[in-house]
Amino acid sequence: MLRFFAYGLLGWCAEVVWTALLEFLRTRDLRLAGTSYLWMFPIYGSIAFLYEPLHDAVRGAPIGLRALVWAVGFTAVEWASGWAIGRVTGRCPWDYVAAGARFAIDPYVRWDYFPLWAAVGLALEPVHDFLVRVTPAIAAAL
Repeated sequence: MLRFFAYGLLGWCAEVVWTALLEFLRTRDLRLAGTSYLWMFPIYGSIAFLYEPLHDAVRGAPIGLRALVWAVGFTAVEWASGWAIGRVTGRCPWDYVAAGARFAIDPYVRWDYFPLWAAVGLALEPVHDFLVRVTPAIAAAL
């Protein structure tokens, strides 16, 4: 459960930084205002249950294959999450079609994020290993 919270917080922070940087590139607004949604915390937290076992399974695979696994996996989770939130609320919060995203496939995913998701997946590999090492000590301290 600790890693669920760690991934949730890490994802939230990364998304706020990402959206702030994208907004800065678009507007040159030095306030660097980033955004996220409350929905995202459990989605990012689910990395503990979805990503970690898959990382353990593909750990020895070549980097290109792992990057492909992460790109496909993160895109699938983004699509499923967007679809589910849309069903519950009537609208996906990151509706790429409504935002006019050039490479949007549908409201839930865009192909130009495929390399980004590959990079995120690869970057999370050492994060996963670190969290596996430190969470027992944190749990013991609580």
